[in-house]
Amino acid sequence: MEQGWDPEIKRFFVKIMNSIAITLFWMMACATAGLYFQLAYSNGKPVIYTIIFYFLMLATFFLLIRYLYRTWKNA
Repeated sequence: MEQGWDPEIKRFFVKIMNSIAITLFWMMACATAGLYFQLAYSNGKPVIYTIIFYFLMLATFFLLIRYLYRTWKNA
């Protein structure tokens, strides 16, 4: 009798872990850029930086959703 996990179950859990990891990475990157580098709010600097930050955050969010959709479409 074979020991270990079924290969399909292993691939399923790898998909779960990759989805969680990339989503958390995106969230931490946005929070870091927004709060630490003060791009989320305009505080004595040109508003264009804030607009660019939110535009890039929205664009990368759509890319994240597209990645997750394509990853889970074949599940």
